[in-house]
Amino acid sequence: MIETAPPYNLTDALQRMNHPKLAYKIKELNTEYLYWDKIKYKKIDGLSAEELWENTKLIRHLNYKLLPLNQHIFKYYNTDYVQKSLHQFDMHIGGYMGAKSVIPEQDKARYLVSAIMEEAISSSIMEGAATTRKKAKEMLRKEIKPKNKSDQMIVNNYYTINHIVAHKNDDLTPENLLQIHHLMCNRTLGSTTEERAFRNSDDVYVVNHSTSEVVHTPPKHNEIQNLISELCLFFNTDNENDFIHPILKGIIIHFMIGWIHPFTDGNGRTARALFYWYLLKKGYWLTEYLSISKIIQGSKNKYEKAYLYTEIDELDLTYFVTYHIEVMHKAFEALKKYIKEKQQENVQVAQFLKLANVNERQAQILKILYDEPDVVFSVKEIANRFLIANFTARTDLTKLVALGYMQMIPVNNVKSNFIRSAQFENLIKK
Repeated sequence: MIETAPPYNLTDALQRMNHPKLAYKIKELNTEYLYWDKIKYKKIDGLSAEELWENTKLIRHLNYKLLPLNQHIFKYYNTDYVQKSLHQFDMHIGGYMGAKSVIPEQDKARYLVSAIMEEAISSSIMEGAATTRKKAKEMLRKEIKPKNKSDQMIVNNYYTINHIVAHKNDDLTPENLLQIHHLMCNRTLGSTTEERAFRNSDDVYVVNHSTSEVVHTPPKHNEIQNLISELCLFFNTDNENDFIHPILKGIIIHFMIGWIHPFTDGNGRTARALFYWYLLKKGYWLTEYLSISKIIQGSKNKYEKAYLYTEIDELDLTYFVTYHIEVMHKAFEALKKYIKEKQQENVQVAQFLKLANVNERQAQILKILYDEPDVVFSVKEIANRFLIANFTARTDLTKLVALGYMQMIPVNNVKSNFIRSAQFENLIKK
């Protein structure tokens, strides 16, 4: 559990605001947006840790914007770090022309498939799916039927994200939210009655599984209808007199689903899906290519603490906002690194394009065969990998068979797989 902060007196804090080092120190603390459990180690000359905390709280109170949800009053602070980050995201992941240069136009479809798969896999692994990324991607590409709960979670996540992309301009309604939950949790909960249904009891707690501690008790179940209705209104409308930046608003929506905990299970997966939905609805098209969950998975402890800090410190959402913005920065950097690696791969693919009678897709298939000699392709997998029709995929593969680079292996009377041929290396060397 998070340590409870000492009580503070804003009047006392006001009287020491002329301390020469205080303003700079508080600005530093608010960039990271630290809570008491970290601030207590950040003493400055002439002030105790408790006094530093008191003055930090004073500055935060002076800058808070209030956000009521039913009878609960949340608050957040647009720190300099938050405002600077939102501007950068506007320039790089929104509708500005600068964003168009991040992903080469000819590679968008291929990168998008990979990004959606990565998000589906990471979000599922966070919630307990036991698998490897390689195995999960193979299942999605080959459209292999899920064999267990872990596989089903990943397939559900993948189909849900694609559903959201197809319906990104829709409004959020309680019914649409229940549909997202159903798609995300199909065949993965204890009972099918828990799918597409808000919880109807208060016997639900968020527990730290390593210590069995209850770390969050959600609002009562009889509040859920009102809370969700208000959240839908928040999602669908913009208050002209109280503007909230769309990315900030998306992060708040993510938090609220986790905090309200409207379902018996699947709240985290649903919350992250709604964040994607909202940003796509608002025109942040590059969001589709960001794997937020992969970054969160690598910092799950900080993710959970961001929720707890918000709850223990007077429903101050800035802890969660600051964490989420850090995640988005890392996800964007990871995307740029991925694109750079793929562009380097494209240089290698160009070598295979020099082969006679080989098109660009076939050159990419040859590159994979060269790197992974034991890979087995199906028509469906090639169609999914390159977003092409089955007929086109089969044509590409059979052409490579005719050229001698691949061998066809019958699976049954109607289906065949394709593998690297015995003469592959000799043909490539020539």
